[in-house]
Amino acid sequence: MALKVVGAVLDALSDAALLLGPDGRVAVANAPAQARFGVWIVGQSYVSALRQPPILSLVDGCFAHGAGGAVEVTHVAEGVESRLRLQLTPLVLDRGLHALLVFRDVSAAKRDEALQSAFVANVSHELKTPLTAILGFIDTLEGPARDDAGGRARFLGLMRREAERMSRLVADLMSLARVEAQAARRPTARLDWAEVVRGAAEPLEDRMAVEMRLGGPAWVRGDADQLVQVATNLLENALRYGGGAAEVALDHVAREPVLRGPAWRMTVRDRGPGIAPEHVPRLTDRFYRVDAHRSRAAGGTGLGLAIVKHIVTRHRGRLRIDSALGRGTSVAVLLPDAS
Repeated sequence: MALKVVGAVLDALSDAALLLGPDGRVAVANAPAQARFGVWIVGQSYVSALRQPPILSLVDGCFAHGAGGAVEVTHVAEGVESRLRLQLTPLVLDRGLHALLVFRDVSAAKRDEALQSAFVANVSHELKTPLTAILGFIDTLEGPARDDAGGRARFLGLMRREAERMSRLVADLMSLARVEAQAARRPTARLDWAEVVRGAAEPLEDRMAVEMRLGGPAWVRGDADQLVQVATNLLENALRYGGGAAEVALDHVAREPVLRGPAWRMTVRDRGPGIAPEHVPRLTDRFYRVDAHRSRAAGGTGLGLAIVKHIVTRHRGRLRIDSALGRGTSVAVLLPDAS
């Protein structure tokens, strides 16, 4: 009777769970456990069912000394690697000592921890570089350049440039945090994307050549401020790295397979040197730069395309980047048609 109760409890769990009987065989495996390890494990010895030495050692300790414990292991199934945290609890039921094994998939948490550590390290590095430069300029102004009017003006200009770079970085970090905080809330306002793109391009037209081919009205569900940010970031990338000229097109797609319906596609093409194919998949990673020195010199923070990707994801859209050396770069954003 007790075994049936435990089995019913395990079936209610979302984590994979196994109950080993006193004979060391799998007496109960809930649905998540059968999906992860296979239905064949029921009735099998834990030695053949689980195999990994850290797990076997934990189970051996349970049956030998009635001890519980926890361990993390890597599990591979069908080419997919997962990190599992196993909690083992001894249970005394009708027929003697049993071992309850509950496996929690912590892969996502581990990835998040790694990303967070890398993010903090990158932010620290990105802020440390201009701060170090500014402190060096201050030392120079207080020392050798104290009475040098020309040198003083030059160093103050350099300090301003580094401070502005830090200001852009902080602004982009705050923008990225806001977008991430809103990720689960899909925008509901209906707006004309063509008008949004025109509004984003207008302030940049005195600094770059923008050729616009906008169909419209292009009705989408969106956050106007964030879609302005998408267009602005893509155009500023064309200004910095694409030769200072860009073509912006807005086209209707009768059926976009991934979005499963009609869509509007905004494409920004530049006339720059292009990007080698091995870099393209990583362009939306935070702080990833094809040429770090050139990017910093041009005023880039390494966050622009990461922000674009998060905004597009929030809008349930798709982002596509196509580039090759000598052919320039084309970035397309697709959003569902809301007309």
